[in-house]
Amino acid sequence: MKLIINILFFLLITNQIIAKENQMILKLKDGEVKIELFQDVAPNHVERIKTLANNGKYDNVVFHRVIDGFMAQTGDVKFGNSSSEEFNIQRAGTGGSDLPDLKEEFNNLPHKRGTLSMARSSDPNSANSQFFICFQDAPFLDRQYTVFGKVIEGMEYIDNIKKGDSNLNGAVENPDKIISFKSL
Repeated sequence: MKLIINILFFLLITNQIIAKENQMILKLKDGEVKIELFQDVAPNHVERIKTLANNGKYDNVVFHRVIDGFMAQTGDVKFGNSSSEEFNIQRAGTGGSDLPDLKEEFNNLPHKRGTLSMARSSDPNSANSQFFICFQDAPFLDRQYTVFGKVIEGMEYIDNIKKGDSNLNGAVENPDKIISFKSL
């Protein structure tokens, strides 16, 4: 009986450690957003996000495309970093990291409110550093973009991100930015 209790305790502790390894904090102007990453369905995308985030690459990156009722896009670590010499709001959304593009990891997870998914060009294997967070369900994106996480706390802070001009495909003048993005 003591052995069973010890095994259950070990499994509980191990599960909590693994769960924390796949959680991140996205700090925005209004508060902190807790994110759960889906390592099991998008391991390469999760690893990329964690690598860039934990190396500070997302800090000060703007939300360059924000469409009310749809999504907020960010993650252009080349042209979207407001503290970088390469910052260019007109080019934000066209850059990525120095790392190679990722092969798609499309999965059966739906694009629901709070979903994090990788942005890409028309090439399904072109995701690099940019991602978006859904304001509302977007089933038309399912199995066409790699879902890699979801907001588990603080969605109200995502809702407060400054919206873009609907006539300019969501382009944002004086956009909000990521203050920091780190693993727990």
